[in-house]
Amino acid sequence: MHEVTPVVINGRIRQSVVAWCFQNHWDLDTTCRITAQLGGQSVEVVPPEDWGTLKKHNLVCALAPNGMPGWPFMKGLNNPVYQEEVLTRLRQMIEACSDAGVPSVISFTGYKWRDAEDPTSGEIPLEEGMDNCVAALKQVASFAERHNVTICVEHLNSRDDTHPMKGHPGYQGDDVDEVARMIRRVGSTHVRLLFDIYHVQIMNGDVTRRIEQLHDVIGHVHTAGNPGRAELDDSQEIQYPPIMRKLLEVGYEGFVGQEFIPTRDPLQGLAEAFRLCDL
Repeated sequence: MHEVTPVVINGRIRQSVVAWCFQNHWDLDTTCRITAQLGGQSVEVVPPEDWGTLKKHNLVCALAPNGMPGWPFMKGLNNPVYQEEVLTRLRQMIEACSDAGVPSVISFTGYKWRDAEDPTSGEIPLEEGMDNCVAALKQVASFAERHNVTICVEHLNSRDDTHPMKGHPGYQGDDVDEVARMIRRVGSTHVRLLFDIYHVQIMNGDVTRRIEQLHDVIGHVHTAGNPGRAELDDSQEIQYPPIMRKLLEVGYEGFVGQEFIPTRDPLQGLAEAFRLCDL
């Protein structure tokens, strides 16, 4: 393992690492150690049974998983078939987060098909799906408020079909403006938007202006290079420093989770990403 030296100097952006991206390179303990040594504050989307590993390295879990098995973004709040299970697991995770001081938990609209795994099963109309999400989130919002945990609903792209973690054809919440409208209808400060810069760039673009327009509902931020969900280097199209400046300008105080898939030395890629986002 290379020598690790700190790269986060200013620390105005609270940086986190999304654990799954590095699981083919490092075990969780190594990911935590390197994150801490680089100057990060969190390793996220880690289940409760592993939060002790984070604590050992003085890290927090900025964003908990929603507890759904398999591909958790497929079976979501938009579909009455899955709502009860999603809400049950969400409440369980909210309780675990509250006990451990974890601030947020991820959630998803789900795929638009009536059977999430069968594209031939017919589609849930967009308006119906968003209405279902609003109704479900209203059921759990007060529970989240009482436990002081924020539910962050993620917008995902449906364009990239090359890899199950690069894009999600069939995902209903693929328009960030539509997801933000849905969240505003819920009307809770504990139900917010997970603004994934990579997905926004693919589906909507105009990233900095959307941060201005949606900053009141943004609860968490993710990064990755586009195309390909790769490193935040000069081979991809997104300019991260001005985006980070815009987050600071609108008063964003949450975490920014690095969620890219390494294609080279993962330490080199992570150090570069941390450095780019440290303003």
